[in-house]
Amino acid sequence: MTSQAAPPIEGVDPTATPRPAALAAPNCSEGAHEPTIEALADAVRSAGARLLDLHADPDHNRCVISAAGSPFALEDAMVALAGECLERIDLRRQTGVHPRVGALDVVPIVALVPEDLPIACELALAVANRIADDLALPVFLYGAVASHPDRVRPHHFRQGGLDWLESEVAEGRIIPDFGPRRLHPSAGCVLVGARPPLIALNVWLPEATAVDARVIAARVREAGGGLPGVRALGFYLPEAGMAQVSMNLEDYTVTSPAQAVEAVRREAARLGVEGGDSELVGLIPGAALRGSSPGALRLRGFRPGQVLEAKMPALRRTS
Repeated sequence: MTSQAAPPIEGVDPTATPRPAALAAPNCSEGAHEPTIEALADAVRSAGARLLDLHADPDHNRCVISAAGSPFALEDAMVALAGECLERIDLRRQTGVHPRVGALDVVPIVALVPEDLPIACELALAVANRIADDLALPVFLYGAVASHPDRVRPHHFRQGGLDWLESEVAEGRIIPDFGPRRLHPSAGCVLVGARPPLIALNVWLPEATAVDARVIAARVREAGGGLPGVRALGFYLPEAGMAQVSMNLEDYTVTSPAQAVEAVRREAARLGVEGGDSELVGLIPGAALRGSSPGALRLRGFRPGQVLEAKMPALRRTS
């Protein structure tokens, strides 16, 4: 007996293959006021995207949202989020240790695999254009869509602070890629980019001073001759009552979380202070944890749901 193929389902292409949906990790300049944070999350959900993770920190005064959906839904969600940030966050009254130049400070569109980078770039440009057109906010491009080779990271726009960037724009030395050629008085600007997955990782230093944290950060970051692909800043966090080294790992295949955490603890020991627990901000690819464990990294508050693959059902679509 020969088997017969099942008849095709109406409206479904039998040759279609699952593809990752669009993924974004916007950073907003509010991490303390719960009603505002919830309103930002609702703006993402209401536009049709799925909220995968939300991390808020009062000392940084920043929240990091991980969201996914179809490209159209994610585009709508990022524009809606920008509008909510514009309405609710006034940088003239905001404080926090983390550098920022916008109420909606940065909108990275994340390419989970290299072949997704072209669509991530296309979506980043669409988001940037709509934020500028719909909300009259200036937008600067970074990452794979950067328009200037010397300004490919958010750091290149934040390095001198908001007042510095405002002066650079006013003098015409840095020109927004979209929108008005001036910063918004309360919302600043928005940095929009496309990039591969990035791991945001903090290491606590319970006995260290702010100076200790800055010295350690300077030693471990790539720019100081430290680990490749590592960006690091040192802070003292009054609410937490301790210092912290805050890192971005741009390529975990080059520098793993275990290597980064070990480097911070090693440099802390050189200063005579003990490295404490670490903290993951947002999601992490499972492969980045190979060869180590959350326990070995002393990841405070780690949840299995922070592994990106655990969210994969939300990141698949048929097209």
